Amino acid sequence: MSDLPPPDSEHPDRDDNADRFDEIVEAETDRDPDLAVIEAGSRTLRTQAGPPQAGIPSRPTDPEIDKALREVETELASRWGETKLEPSVSRISALMDVLGEPQRAYPSIHITGTNGKTSTARMIEALFTAFELRTGRYTSPHVQSITERISLDGAPIEAERFVETYNDIKPYVDMVDSQQEFRLSFFEVLTGMAYAAFADAPVDVAVVEVGMGGSWDATNVIDGSVAVVTPIDLDHTDRLGGTPGEIAGEKAGIVKPDATVILAQQPVDAAQVLLKKAVEVDATVAREGLEFGIVSRSVAVGGQLLTLRGLGGEYEEVFLPLHGAYQAHNAVVALAAVEAFFGIGSQHASPLDIDTIRKAFASVSSPGRLEVVRTSPTVVLDAAHNPAGARATAEAISEVFDFSNLIGVVAASEGKDMKGLLEAFEPIFAEVVITQNSSHRAMDADTLAGLAVEVFGDERVQVEPRLPDALEAAITLAEEEGEYAGGGVLVTGSVITVGEARLLLGRG
Repeated sequence: MSDLPPPDSEHPDRDDNADRFDEIVEAETDRDPDLAVIEAGSRTLRTQAGPPQAGIPSRPTDPEIDKALREVETELASRWGETKLEPSVSRISALMDVLGEPQRAYPSIHITGTNGKTSTARMIEALFTAFELRTGRYTSPHVQSITERISLDGAPIEAERFVETYNDIKPYVDMVDSQQEFRLSFFEVLTGMAYAAFADAPVDVAVVEVGMGGSWDATNVIDGSVAVVTPIDLDHTDRLGGTPGEIAGEKAGIVKPDATVILAQQPVDAAQVLLKKAVEVDATVAREGLEFGIVSRSVAVGGQLLTLRGLGGEYEEVFLPLHGAYQAHNAVVALAAVEAFFGIGSQHASPLDIDTIRKAFASVSSPGRLEVVRTSPTVVLDAAHNPAGARATAEAISEVFDFSNLIGVVAASEGKDMKGLLEAFEPIFAEVVITQNSSHRAMDADTLAGLAVEVFGDERVQVEPRLPDALEAAITLAEEEGEYAGGGVLVTGSVITVGEARLLLGRG
């Protein structure tokens, strides 16, 4: 049986990760469970050598800064969580007003959709950085550290600056709280922090991902000159609607008058809603497959090689170090968004500098999205949390990897269509280990296992309520055919699950 992760001379402490992680989580009984997980992972990471990888920060090494960050995390966790919503932008608008409208200090690209938002945002950020613009990026949720959500110049905001930003706006947050029926939520305060941090930097352009929907999302107090809509599918149906068209009605709320709208390939009913909204507000539309698109793509070592047709022409031999056709689609959407920001397609038609484009895409990373974190056997992490995302991941796994014995590790959050997700993975999983993450929103492992049995049958389902045990069991199952038999493990089901697995497997 394999240790988790395997012992090696450089990281002698890794064998104890699972035990330390579990002990710390259980000890944090007086705090929000999500914060307990964050703390557990961060303290585990500090016992390991090596810098953070793929833009994921570890905990501050300075005890005072670490203490201050934990205090801010605790205060934020005392507010409404991201799953409790009151569809209104009144509170965030009031906060922006007392802060002096910081979101008006820079132009913005606003991104909505069901899947691919964060990867697309990272690609847009990389492109702007390559063109020497100072960027601010706001995305959610985070994989491991809350500071990931606010990035400046392509890197997560430093913990000390995160704390300073919170302290700077806290008096104004308290003022708004006292005047509103409900206090500002966790996400609203973070959004206020991001917009204030971007204005303070200052940034040349902000790349902003919605939290949920669009019309009443807290981010929707910006006037994005470019609105990006990644593929729309069914997710959060209890809040956004039961069809792609209904969901598109909410997401279309980010389309502002005279903006340019970059539309990824969409279901017909969603496209109709989005195009109608664009007409109503006199926005310009560019559609994937018509005004821009993928000319060719081929699998390459460590990623894929693309030829992209943008708004200004073709871009050949673009290497993208990410796997899956869906990431190629994200890339061309990101390219079109940046072209539109620079006025290509409306003011002039010449392409952007090809060497700069190649440099930008070659630098892109997307933690927790088809991320390989271990070999022998190969362990892949992917944050798919709905059927559409699972189908894209399953297709990419089949294209990129030659697994003969792929074991799934699945843990999810309540309220998701997990039967649909499991059905998407059924053709590629030899067996599945059902578990649960440490979030208070986690779906019970036995409940999820019941759905898995319906999809896979009894003989292909194993239940391990603790994630460390589930990882160990999956690695053992993957190794059963021998060292060279093509065994692998895919950990999926939610961003939280992937973040915890990343910590347990020694990535930080």
